[in-house]
Amino acid sequence: MIGTRFLRELLEKDPSEVAITLASSPGLREALSPVVMRPDLVQLLCQVLHKACLSRMHRQSIQQLLETVKESSFLRVCLPQYVADMLTEARPEVRRQCPQHIASVVALVQELVSIFPASSLQKVAMLMSVLPDSVNSLRALGVDFPEELDRSLEKLQGFIQHLQERRREGTLRVDSCTLLQPTAPGEEGEYRAMSIYPTYEEVIHGQKPFLRPNLISQPYESPAVYLDTHFRLLREDFVRPLREGILQFLQSLEDAGPGRRRFDDIRVYLNARVLAPLCSRTGIDYKVHFDSKRLGAIRWENSKRLLYGSLVCLSKDNFETFLFATVSDREPHELRKGFVHLSFAAHSQALLANVQPSDSFVMVETTAYFEAYRHVLQGLQELREEDVPFQRYIVHCEAQVREPAYLRREPGSSVYDLRCLMAKPPPAEASGAEGAPEGRIDVLDPSQWPTQEAVGLDESQLQALKLALTQELAIIQGPPGTGKTYVGLKIMEVLLKNKAAREETPILVVCYTNHALDQFLEGIQAFHPTGIVRVGSRSNSEKLKPFTLQQLRGRSDFLRGLPGHLRWSHNYISSEMQDAEYELRRGAAQLECGLRGILHEKHLRSCISSQHWESLMGGLEEDWMDPKHSQIVEWLGLGATPAENMADPERPENAVGGFPLGSFWVGQGRGSEFETRKEPGACPLSAATYRSLRGHSGAEEDQEAEEGPRSEPELLQVVEEADLIQRERRLDHDEDGWQRRREPPRHNLDDLFLAMRLDDEKGEPRAPHGAEYAGFQLQPAQKKKMKRQAKAELGKWQAMTKEEAEAVLDVWQLDLSSRWKLYRYWLQKHQAEIQRKMLHPKQKYQAAANRLAELRQHQDLHVFRTAQIVGMTTTGAARYRQVLQQVAPRVVIVEEAAEVLEAHVITTLSRACQHLILIGDHQQLRPSANVYDLARNFHLEVSLFERLVKVGLPFVRLAFQHRMRPEIAQLLTPHIYQDLENHPSVLGYENIKGISSNLFFVEHGFPEQEIQEGRSHQNPHEAQFVVELCHYLLRQGYQPSQISILTTYTGQLFCLRQLLPAKEFQGVKVHVVDKYQGEENDIILLSLVRSNLAGRVGFLQIPNRICVALSRAKKGLYCVGNMGMLSQVPLWSRILHTLREKGHVGRALRLACQNHPQTKTDVVQAEDFRQVPEGGCSIPCDTRLACGHVCPRACHPYDPLHKELRCLKPCQKVLCDNGHRCPRLCCDPCGKCQVEVPKTVPRCGHQQQVPCSMAAEDFCCKEPCGKTLECGHACRLTCGQKCEMRCPEMVLAMLPCGHSQKAQCSAVAEMAYGRPICCKTKCNSILECGHPCPGSCHACFGGRFHQPCRSPCKRLLVCGHQCRQPCTKDCPPCRQPCQNRCVHSRCPNQCGVPCSPCMEPCEWRCQHHQCSRLCSEPCDRPRCDVPCPKPLPCGHPCAGLCGEPCPQKCLTCHEEELTQIFFGCEDEPGARFVQLEDCGHIFSALGLDRYMDGEEEEGAVRLKVCPSCQTPVRKSLRYGTLVKRSLAEVEVVKGRMQGSSAEIASGALQLMRVLQQETTLRRHLTRQHEQLREKLEDDSLSASTLGLVETLLGFYTQVAGLMATVGKLAQQEQEGMRRRLAEVAGWLDQPRNSFSGQQVSELRTELRRVTYLAELLVRCSTAGERAIQAPGTAELVSAARKVLEGPGRFTPEDESEAKAKLKELEAVLPTVAGLGISEEERKQIVAAVSGTTRGHWYKCRNGHFYVIGECGGAMQTTRCPECQETIGGERHMLESSNRLAPEMDGATHAAWSEEANRLNMNNYLD
Repeated sequence: MIGTRFLRELLEKDPSEVAITLASSPGLREALSPVVMRPDLVQLLCQVLHKACLSRMHRQSIQQLLETVKESSFLRVCLPQYVADMLTEARPEVRRQCPQHIASVVALVQELVSIFPASSLQKVAMLMSVLPDSVNSLRALGVDFPEELDRSLEKLQGFIQHLQERRREGTLRVDSCTLLQPTAPGEEGEYRAMSIYPTYEEVIHGQKPFLRPNLISQPYESPAVYLDTHFRLLREDFVRPLREGILQFLQSLEDAGPGRRRFDDIRVYLNARVLAPLCSRTGIDYKVHFDSKRLGAIRWENSKRLLYGSLVCLSKDNFETFLFATVSDREPHELRKGFVHLSFAAHSQALLANVQPSDSFVMVETTAYFEAYRHVLQGLQELREEDVPFQRYIVHCEAQVREPAYLRREPGSSVYDLRCLMAKPPPAEASGAEGAPEGRIDVLDPSQWPTQEAVGLDESQLQALKLALTQELAIIQGPPGTGKTYVGLKIMEVLLKNKAAREETPILVVCYTNHALDQFLEGIQAFHPTGIVRVGSRSNSEKLKPFTLQQLRGRSDFLRGLPGHLRWSHNYISSEMQDAEYELRRGAAQLECGLRGILHEKHLRSCISSQHWESLMGGLEEDWMDPKHSQIVEWLGLGATPAENMADPERPENAVGGFPLGSFWVGQGRGSEFETRKEPGACPLSAATYRSLRGHSGAEEDQEAEEGPRSEPELLQVVEEADLIQRERRLDHDEDGWQRRREPPRHNLDDLFLAMRLDDEKGEPRAPHGAEYAGFQLQPAQKKKMKRQAKAELGKWQAMTKEEAEAVLDVWQLDLSSRWKLYRYWLQKHQAEIQRKMLHPKQKYQAAANRLAELRQHQDLHVFRTAQIVGMTTTGAARYRQVLQQVAPRVVIVEEAAEVLEAHVITTLSRACQHLILIGDHQQLRPSANVYDLARNFHLEVSLFERLVKVGLPFVRLAFQHRMRPEIAQLLTPHIYQDLENHPSVLGYENIKGISSNLFFVEHGFPEQEIQEGRSHQNPHEAQFVVELCHYLLRQGYQPSQISILTTYTGQLFCLRQLLPAKEFQGVKVHVVDKYQGEENDIILLSLVRSNLAGRVGFLQIPNRICVALSRAKKGLYCVGNMGMLSQVPLWSRILHTLREKGHVGRALRLACQNHPQTKTDVVQAEDFRQVPEGGCSIPCDTRLACGHVCPRACHPYDPLHKELRCLKPCQKVLCDNGHRCPRLCCDPCGKCQVEVPKTVPRCGHQQQVPCSMAAEDFCCKEPCGKTLECGHACRLTCGQKCEMRCPEMVLAMLPCGHSQKAQCSAVAEMAYGRPICCKTKCNSILECGHPCPGSCHACFGGRFHQPCRSPCKRLLVCGHQCRQPCTKDCPPCRQPCQNRCVHSRCPNQCGVPCSPCMEPCEWRCQHHQCSRLCSEPCDRPRCDVPCPKPLPCGHPCAGLCGEPCPQKCLTCHEEELTQIFFGCEDEPGARFVQLEDCGHIFSALGLDRYMDGEEEEGAVRLKVCPSCQTPVRKSLRYGTLVKRSLAEVEVVKGRMQGSSAEIASGALQLMRVLQQETTLRRHLTRQHEQLREKLEDDSLSASTLGLVETLLGFYTQVAGLMATVGKLAQQEQEGMRRRLAEVAGWLDQPRNSFSGQQVSELRTELRRVTYLAELLVRCSTAGERAIQAPGTAELVSAARKVLEGPGRFTPEDESEAKAKLKELEAVLPTVAGLGISEEERKQIVAAVSGTTRGHWYKCRNGHFYVIGECGGAMQTTRCPECQETIGGERHMLESSNRLAPEMDGATHAAWSEEANRLNMNNYLD
């Protein structure tokens, strides 16, 4: 409960805690609901709400909180009243406090209208009307208002006025739910007001923004210009590709359509559809399907398409409107099928409510990682100018860098303890200052610093350490191998040991990649094992896993240490999410089931019209033995039943996979459908070629051919570039498997909803019972083909329109294509209904997920504040920008700073940052920008690191490289770095084994190939050469981990992977150069790829990339490329000059055998490695093996003792006493002898071929069984198998109905136990309508209930259409689209619905006459007979009349056609003609006038029709009066058929009352009772439906009454009676629009039969077994039962005979029906209890009898002794559930009335 005390306590809390607590409080809504509230409570609420709004980290909680306030009485009533009461406040001390309270109110309203600008305007109108008056009145009374409050109120009023203007203009329709703030005049173009997402003007009109270049050689004018510049450049970097790509796409539509055109800036996906929502930790994602057929060549594992975080834009109207989303999940196997998961932007989510699964979108993608852009851009907008850190250097570019502020704080703060850097304690004299403790120095005093030897650093490293510790902005450049990470760790160690640098805040470490972050944090963990937090993607480091944010957040001690409000809110919001998630997952599962298979018709029932349902269910006979059997599968041609009644089975469009639907599935699928396409761009190297390069002998290949095809070897798992990119984009908690972990079991849902699954081996149709024995067997290939065709149909989206569907009479008469369209129409209705139900849960779940994300950030804030080191990737820093602003780290270290965009670094820093250390190398990789123009011409790719170096800020370059041997290092110095020196540690490397040179560049001229839509390249020659060289080096004894293969293009990466079997190359690293920065290895094999006649070298001309590529190797570097082409690049030219001087370049690489050093081999191509097949030379090995065979290999330097060699020669060992030799290879285990020999099986005595090692008694005999089953048929199994229990032989069975048919032998035997066989014999009855019955014996219940007639009616309706309903006595209202139209409009309704009259003025006018009435009224002007003066297009005069539409035929040009005699006056001189607009026929005006004016048949209501084609005349000016009168008469008939709403409502009310009184019906037929109630409550109830309900109510009541008597029957008779009644009820349950006369007659007849039978059985049960068995009685009962239980229809003759038998039994077995006593017994009871006075007998709710004495009026209530229901009543008023019991005394009224007594006297007892 929220009260005063609770609110006062909240006022003392932090704003974040206040916001979280209130938003999660279930009592808030109740606290704000009273309309009267104490002033002090209003004040408290305003103050608390205002304080909650001050939190900037919990916008979602504030939104939830203000949503509750907006809808409360507090805002609408209490707050305005409170402000108005200030006018009458008499106490001066209270008045003085009013400004403070008004300030809280103003701030609250400002926040409210900012978040809910549309919906809150009306809510605050009353408050804003009284607020200014109260302020002015208080000011007049002498109350002082601060100027700040006046400005706030004025600003609020202006903002509300602005919103009101926008609403009047129609531009403010919905809430944005984002914080809107009014902009000051002149600020419209300011970057803080710009939308981060692209706007309509940018996308459609190509509006180009104002841009400034990044200044790289001069200072910025101001922080404002600096922030504006970087915001606009960064935003343009992701907006421009989208903007220009969409404009290019729209232009292509105007030209010739998108087709297969490639667009420069975007990727286009057609036919994208939003399918189903998915619950994720961030909220609602959506599963989206797009057309992937034209993308079959894309290798999704390596493609950069649809990567996590990429921005997509969807539009269904050529980008007039569009939705923005980011990719939230991708799985390559799902992408191949066209599925991807998207997370829609907040402003796009509101528009999704109107999106249907059938809506087709164009989806365009830009490759930008939008999430990083979004967070950084938001950070730039929120960053205030005064908060930009280090402005003097970053903005104003001052070169004099000061020491960190914390060193200037107080004396002694610059004294550091450096003993952590020293291997041993320094001697006393080493101390820089006299008397200073050993190892402690003043870092600002250069003289006190220890020597480089003392700290174990080289000179440049020591300088870098000094710079980093003594300057507040330090820049350290680390060329390759110089140990910049090592120096960074030393800096960290010093800072951590000296807490003055950190105080209470952690040190923030930011790295560009996850690998660099792991490397750096592992180094820190070695000397500082605690206090680390890692934020990035999933770490590969086992050491760091305990320090990941996800692990720390889940620790129990952390959870216990969280504040109580966070724990409570987390549980509360999680509970809300779970509730919404349950509903969403259920709905999403149903949506997805429709994509994986055919939905069972029972789940589509609400979407299928009654007519279609009746038609569908009556098409084939249902098998009652299989309740899962689906008619819809059979209807779609996917079942095992021959579709004998499918329309035109021989037509090609009615065949699936080439099989006519009228016959069964036969034949095989086309081979072309099973062929696999070779992926374009795949490296053209076959497995045979690969094996030949390995030097395998032909004998082995022959052996493989004999053994059959082998599966392709498993390839080396190369980390795909797509995976690498995604790893950098994702954070560890993004990959927690939220969706997959909580996904419900798919197969359980499929089994529940699907009639046929298409996505696995279970996707087989459920054949009807016994079909497998009737010849309908599907072969596996046929099943696959059937599934494939069904999948293709499900993948289509074209469906019938509503009008097309309603025009279908019999669904079984449609061809197959139309059936699928109708099914998709039903499916889309089903999906739309599900999505409508999911709308509220989606909103609830998304809001809860947003609030939970804010809570997690608050929890993470607690984690960060307790840490000493927080390590993040740049992606993590962008995502955690708001949290970092709260943590406010004083020291920030950025590793790989030269690869990070400047804006990313700036938004990572907080105002509290006092020390920034940038470590990197701008001469290696630079930041990557999407737009080349921005990168080059606007210097976007220049990092903060590089810019500060260029403007002259001091920096240190590390001078000694510790990685490369000197030969390799000389490639960088002096060509890239002028003064890079070699450390002594690199001078002693050993030479590479097996190769004559440690460094070599192999030249070639083989051309490259373009792949991946021209965006990448591959070079098969280089790939093959590099792989063979790698294989050769492995043969020299190198470990795979010592070798890395690098390439410059992702296309080559895939080509390499195809050539690297995992078995041989496991452990070898294969990477793209750009993803290998910061890595190193002993041996690097580099493929440069580019080789073309045009001399295009791509980014191989960029010095930064060249630097990275050539600086990764420690001991050996081997490069393959077209050096002649590369030499055109100046840098490459200088490098090649150095190589040629040293002899390290050439067309052939020289190999040297380790075993025979004198043998040299030159290799130019991959095939040349065959000369050294085992890594040595071609000399044979000739060593004898332990098995006695000779080593077959050539010279090999590996495995000199032959311990790993597997001998592949045939084994010669003898396996058994019979002398059989082992057939396997020498290296394989021998196993048991499998040679087959003749043996006798002891169980049966048959002789069989049995494996030599198997005992005869264990062998299963394969001879035919030969045994005879109990039924007499032979067993079909083998001798060794157990005989089958159910005989499958088909035999002729005689059924109870008298028909015979083939059935399974075992089923015939089971008939004796009551298990019937459904009779399939066609019913030969003729229905009352004259048509033959369409059902079978089983479907028609043996002739008792015939199937409804399905022949089309075809009668002409009053509207002029033919009736399309099945044959019926009374045609229902027409369902075709209404054809009534006039010159103004057309009717949009169905034809059977009354039309709304046109209220426009009549258009029938000419120069002689004019109608003055409305269009729908009969005209008040005569016809004009003056000839039309207009000329026709041919130039001849018109043959028509004035004011009429000119006939399209000319009397001169078409004289013979016009004057053809029809009425007889066409050829008369001066004849004029009229053309009917409905059909276009032309007639003589005189003749048509007579025809139209002629009298209609008396009493007939119908439209005039064309005398030639009988088309109804609905639109005609000349005959408008006649047409309108006819239409008016038709409308009257329509209204009568439809029924008046008053009559329908009255009838429904009466039926509802009757239904409520039918307690017996409610008790025995509960479901049917509820269905009738729902139909009566339906708003769309029509007169025909009302009649149907009335008929059903009558029949159900009779059935329920009979069910009530079942308990009075003998026990053995009850089940049979229940089954008969269930058959009647089941037939009544079938969907229908109405009952035919025959159906009503059959029902009444059957109910009479059952009533007679019930009476007979009650009489027998009452009389007892002895009476029944009396002579003559048994025969009489048997004869009566034979008539009443017969299988056929109950004829009038049967009824007469049954009555006669019952009359005879009445004398033998006297009883009172329904009482269970004899007539004599009844009279005795009545006489004894109530005498001659009637009306004393009553019965309770359940039919038990009781009597009320004295006057017979109820005066007290008690309980029925049999069922404990209430009986009796009070004040002569009977209990409403009780009834009079006339069965006992024949009374018609209760006895408590004297009048009733008089009426009762002479009725019954005589």
